[in-house]
Amino acid sequence: MPHFTVVPVEDNTQSNYDSLEGINWVDYRDTGQGYSGYTDTVSSDGHGNHKEDSPFLNSTDSAAKKNDFYDRNLALFEEELDIRPKVSSLLSRLVNYTNITQGAKEHEEAESALASRKKLPKSPSMGTLMGVYLPCLQNIFGVILFLRLTWIVGTAGVVQSFLIVLMCCSCTMLTAISMSAIATNGVVPAGGAYFMISRSLGPEFGGAVGLCFYLGTTFAGAMYILGAIEILLKYIIPQAAIFHSSGLNGADGAMLNNMRVYGTIFLSLMALVVFVGVKYVNKFASLFLACVIISIVSIYAGAVKSIFHPPEFPICMLGNRTLVRDRFNECAKTVVVGNTTIPSKLWENFCSAHNTSGQECDKYFMQNNVTEIQGIPGLASGIIRENMWGAYLEKGQILEKESLPSVDVHGALENLYLYVSADIATSFTVLVGIFFPSATGIMAGSNRSGDLKDAQKSIPVGTILAITTTSLVYFSSVVLFGACIEGVVLRDKFGDAVSKNLVVGTLSWPSPWVIVIGSFFSTVGAGLQSLTGAPRLLQAIAKDNIIPFLRVFGHGKANGEPTWALLLTALIAELGILIASLDMVAPILSMFFLMCYLFVNLACAVQTLLRTPNWRPRFKYYHWALSFLGMSMCLALMFISSWYYAIVAMGIAGMIYKYIEYQGAEKEWGDGIRGLSLSAARYALLRLEAGPPHTKNWRPQLLVLLKLDEDLHVKYPRLLTFASQLKAGKGLTIVGSVIQGNYLDSFGETQASEQAIKNMMEIEKVKGFCQVVVATKVREGIAHLIQSCGLGGMKHNTVVMGWPYGWRQSEDPRAWKTFINTVRCTTAAHLALMVPKNVSFYPSNHERFSDGHIDVWWIVHDGGMLMLLPFLLKQHKVWRKCKMRIFTVAQMDDNSIQMKKDLATFLYQLRIEAEVEVVEMHDSDISAYTYERTLMMEQRSQMLRQMRLSSAERDREAQLVKDRHSLIRMGSLYSDEEEEVIEPVPEKIQMTWTKDKYDAERRNRNNAPENFRELISIKPDQSNVRRMHTAVKLNEVIVNRSHDARLVLLNMPGPPRNSEGDENYMEFLEVLTEGLERVLLVRGGGREVITIYS
Repeated sequence: MPHFTVVPVEDNTQSNYDSLEGINWVDYRDTGQGYSGYTDTVSSDGHGNHKEDSPFLNSTDSAAKKNDFYDRNLALFEEELDIRPKVSSLLSRLVNYTNITQGAKEHEEAESALASRKKLPKSPSMGTLMGVYLPCLQNIFGVILFLRLTWIVGTAGVVQSFLIVLMCCSCTMLTAISMSAIATNGVVPAGGAYFMISRSLGPEFGGAVGLCFYLGTTFAGAMYILGAIEILLKYIIPQAAIFHSSGLNGADGAMLNNMRVYGTIFLSLMALVVFVGVKYVNKFASLFLACVIISIVSIYAGAVKSIFHPPEFPICMLGNRTLVRDRFNECAKTVVVGNTTIPSKLWENFCSAHNTSGQECDKYFMQNNVTEIQGIPGLASGIIRENMWGAYLEKGQILEKESLPSVDVHGALENLYLYVSADIATSFTVLVGIFFPSATGIMAGSNRSGDLKDAQKSIPVGTILAITTTSLVYFSSVVLFGACIEGVVLRDKFGDAVSKNLVVGTLSWPSPWVIVIGSFFSTVGAGLQSLTGAPRLLQAIAKDNIIPFLRVFGHGKANGEPTWALLLTALIAELGILIASLDMVAPILSMFFLMCYLFVNLACAVQTLLRTPNWRPRFKYYHWALSFLGMSMCLALMFISSWYYAIVAMGIAGMIYKYIEYQGAEKEWGDGIRGLSLSAARYALLRLEAGPPHTKNWRPQLLVLLKLDEDLHVKYPRLLTFASQLKAGKGLTIVGSVIQGNYLDSFGETQASEQAIKNMMEIEKVKGFCQVVVATKVREGIAHLIQSCGLGGMKHNTVVMGWPYGWRQSEDPRAWKTFINTVRCTTAAHLALMVPKNVSFYPSNHERFSDGHIDVWWIVHDGGMLMLLPFLLKQHKVWRKCKMRIFTVAQMDDNSIQMKKDLATFLYQLRIEAEVEVVEMHDSDISAYTYERTLMMEQRSQMLRQMRLSSAERDREAQLVKDRHSLIRMGSLYSDEEEEVIEPVPEKIQMTWTKDKYDAERRNRNNAPENFRELISIKPDQSNVRRMHTAVKLNEVIVNRSHDARLVLLNMPGPPRNSEGDENYMEFLEVLTEGLERVLLVRGGGREVITIYS
């Protein structure tokens, strides 16, 4: 153990940091935790952040000096102390931290307001024995041990019973190992399994499993109540039964009705006790535990005593059949009274006549002898050899002892009630489902983690010791029952053969009543514990706010008692009571507990395999293979016990999972499923990195460039609509935007923009990612997006951008220059480009085209994008009923008939259905309209250029007057506006209005008419005339054929290599698309995207 010595460092310099304003301190200690150091006054800044007004207010001088030294030593960090606290503040809070939430202790103290005012919160003080080991024992040992284990041993035999116990206990042991790892990986507040699973696997799994655990605990309460009623009505006060069997076969129905009535009464009383005060339940918990321990000890004592002096419980057998003992007095056909032999009570039951003639007697009764055997032969009798193997029975089958002689004749059916028979059909799987609840209860220690002094040490040790102890008790009980008790008695579930005694009670010492009374109180106690724990579990789930419809159950009484949750728990438990059969309720809660344990193992395995940085359990004896084995055993046990219950339980969990996923509140708990998703994504990305996708797998992975208005709203949301229709939820979609400015100043604006885009993406049902970039120039930001969006193999291959509307009317050339620059960037990056023109006329996701055409104008081949896009659009319901037409252009020297045939064959091989048309374009002279259009285009360009030059001069002059020292900035004044005009810097700079300046201005004015004359006398460039001719002719043909098309797709020509013709390029595109309602300009990325091969 290292030793540390703290040496104070004296500072002789006088520095008055005490009076500095604006130094905010964060106090990380809980208020009211009884901290013995200096007192801090805590205030709030209005945002929920607690800050210290002064670290030495109301403190002694020495404390003030200490803080003074500390403050001077931390002066370098003083500006950030409000978000990065002092280490001492942090450590003091951690040391005084308590993870007690509203548990039983708080409820007890809250019921007495005076006591809660007087008492300071106590630090957790429970150790391993009282805090974990004994509560686990109490929860694990339960009703099944006393009421059903003997019957399971008798039915399955010692070997198979041993296997059943081994399977169940191994499952819980492996789960306990996984749970110990999770519980020791940091502080686990009260909440137990739900808290561990939800924080490890996320809110969806946590909510689903939490509710399963809640339902399991609730049905466990119902099972314990049914067990208590069975003990009460069968073994303590049989006379209390309200319903009695009317006929020979009505006993089962009457018993079930009695269970329902008394179960409802008991449930109501127990719920009332829990409602009135939890402290009564907790005070009696030790008494109930004592009853369990005394009962178990009495079993062992009785087994040891049976070696020397077995208890007297004779069993009456007719042939090899077991008789119900309470129907007669003596085990004989006749009895001698005086010197007269008269029929016994047994004879009267089997024979209608009260004489010994035997004429009207049951045939089986007459031909078989009545014998009496010992019900408890004892440990030294060797009876274990007969009990080693199973004897599974069908419902109604009579219990028989194979070793006794018997004449096999059919007896009268009306006498079946005199024999002990099986009440349900049995099999190995049924017995597994019934026994498993007796292995549950291992979460009791983790549920009390808030009360433990050292939870990270106590939970693993106490839980594993408790499971070891209970497993040894179960294993030894299986052997003792098989070695001490007669097989037919073991198979007698309700003790009919031993005068309605509890079978396990017949073995106990000193009296059967020890077990009967002890088991009754222990089951009542276990039922109270379940009714106490289940509502708190539901309240914890409701307070986490992950399941909206459960919010009401988060409220309760003023002291935190979950009143509404208790009411719901009582109603669900009543459903279990109405089932009324212990053997039918047990498999139900087995399913829910197994589901919970399965996910505990999954949580541990996922965290171990992911090796997340926060996964550092103090419990080291775990391994992912053990967790997977435990998970597999849980799943196997679910289907072994009852496959249909397993499917129902998994269906319930699945529905809750999907409900939370779609409707629940979003929670980020750093869960393992998120880590699993990250690992899977990383693996997939590394696989994708191996090379570019094959042509068969190519699909447009979109980067949609959006423009935002002044209020940070999306200007053209139909771009997103088009993207959602094209993608239909498949592939990658990245929505990008650029904010002009400085990143340090625009961070908040960036966050707001991202949120606005995400909201619009949700409205338009676009599944993808959003990225907003801040750049000094928009075109640079777009270039950054094109270069850097995506990750590894998940990068965009297609850019979607809007058309720069109004570029003709605007004097500002930035819009169309940015547009053309983006076209050049996509070409350089070998990306495809789509430009939806008139995007506001594109259909919304709610519209449906019932007819119409999607026309493709295939002018040049650039990878097959034009063929693929209509096919993808037709997958969406908006475009599904549109038909596809493909037009291609034939020149004079082309064979148009052969072209049409070849194109039809090509489309057939591509498996694309479309009409094919070849449009012949004849050579014609350039029309006057084309010449006129080109001339107007060039005149306009020249005029705008001159206007921009004069505007730049005016701006420059104004800047010079404003700032005389800005000579260096002159050359870059307009560069920030993204217009890069190279102008000669004047040799002489006029700072004031002189005569020379006045003369120069007059000369410029006189030059204006000359400039106008230059515009009129301009002659259009021949290459521009040719391009304009192509645009006009193509537009005529397209409008003629496709004026009524729902959408027109055509090749987008590339921008000129010389940037001086950029403005003309925009004009060509305008002419090409004139008169068309919806146009999609498409430019391929330089690779084939569609193939004829499979």
